[in-house]
Amino acid sequence: MNEEMMTEEERALATGGDEGAGRGRGVFAVHTLGCQMNVHDSERIAGVLEAAGYVCASQAQEEAHDLDLIVMNTCAVRENAAERMYGTIGLWAKMKRERPGMQIAIGGCMAQLDRERIARRTPWVDAVFGTRNIEDLPTLLERAKATGKPQTKVNERLEVFPSELPVHRASKTSAWVAISVGCNNTCTFCIVPTTRGRERDRRPGDVLDEIRAVVADGAKEVTLLGQNVNSYGYGIGDRYAFSKLLRACGDIEGLERVRFTSPHPAAFTDDVIAAMAETPNVMHQLHFPLQSGSDRILRAMRRSYRSERFLSILDKIRAAMPDAQISTDIIVGFPGETEEDFRDTLRVVEQARFSSAFTFIYSPRPGTPAASMEQVPHEVSRERIERLLALQERITAENLRGFEGRDVEVMVTGRAGKKDGETHRVTGRERTGVLVHVGVPEGEPMPEVGDFVTATVTHAGVHNLIADPDIAAGQTYMVRR
Repeated sequence: MNEEMMTEEERALATGGDEGAGRGRGVFAVHTLGCQMNVHDSERIAGVLEAAGYVCASQAQEEAHDLDLIVMNTCAVRENAAERMYGTIGLWAKMKRERPGMQIAIGGCMAQLDRERIARRTPWVDAVFGTRNIEDLPTLLERAKATGKPQTKVNERLEVFPSELPVHRASKTSAWVAISVGCNNTCTFCIVPTTRGRERDRRPGDVLDEIRAVVADGAKEVTLLGQNVNSYGYGIGDRYAFSKLLRACGDIEGLERVRFTSPHPAAFTDDVIAAMAETPNVMHQLHFPLQSGSDRILRAMRRSYRSERFLSILDKIRAAMPDAQISTDIIVGFPGETEEDFRDTLRVVEQARFSSAFTFIYSPRPGTPAASMEQVPHEVSRERIERLLALQERITAENLRGFEGRDVEVMVTGRAGKKDGETHRVTGRERTGVLVHVGVPEGEPMPEVGDFVTATVTHAGVHNLIADPDIAAGQTYMVRR
């Protein structure tokens, strides 16, 4: 699952600090690129800094660049993430010149993978740290201040599971909970096993304890995170560990919604489908990465399933949960992809009827087997992805129109936007993950963040739903706190 799947509110570490909290050892901000695992790590980075005496910047301080420390948590999955990283760090160099004493730190997957290049290209960066040593950041910053020299530390082994570190959560009502880190698969396009290491699972009791703690602190929704969440427990020989964990979440009082990302199709077993269908607070939302509809390309990718198997799993999911909303990832222009291979992808997408698809032109990552394969010309990939986008946009629109006239339950996460004063709308996601903007009828209560609103969908947008219910016409508007 990637950052394109999140709204700005979900992606940003937006809680901010208190204007009156002082500066402590320094006011900091964290800038996150990449997936939900990176967002989770950024919450831990912020928690470690706060535990060391730093103060999280308020929104006003960030906008004014009134910062003593700025941290980038980087992504290495695609080339454009690396380009964004270097472009942003270049802009920060100017900020640093204008604010003597400000420090810059770079962490995350690019730091884990490419620390020497980062240090060489960006000598104004004070600290470079990897995905496996977040806890070292305060010490690195102090050494940089004391010596006047950049500090780099990137562990090859994970010593402390990130979830054991202090945390500054971006949301009071929704929480990321990591159940594993790393990946044991060998997909030829993927750099994650290099940046995150081999898969390592947390103890189920520790996961459930964290969930209970965040619920006690006000969270109503959790998202279980892992590179391959449904292979959870395989390392200790318990192939049912993930479905047991989902069912155990159903027994946690006050936990309204459970989601997870991302599963691997090869490990998506019948017991997981049953746990999703039978556990009331596990949402019928699934991100299910296809990558390609061509069996020949799937073999070249070392994806351990084929298109027929993938579609048969979808059939089982929809038989058990007819309302399930299923999104996917698709790579276009993987090395060696022919027009016939691409047409196979179009065929599978048409059959699968995904609610949405996050489509990418293949980006060679140095150090992966696919980077040395024969590459598809960019103009060919660009033409193909435009055809795929047109197909998926049609399917998405048809899917969203199916919500019109239906009542949906939305967990409110914020306001609909800058024109909230005019629209009187709040925004959130319904149970299967679709983004909904809900209009508050005149005279009806305005819901707060974390409340649940049941409303009638009146219009399907391009990528979201609008619910502007007319109570006089018998449409629904109800708030549950």
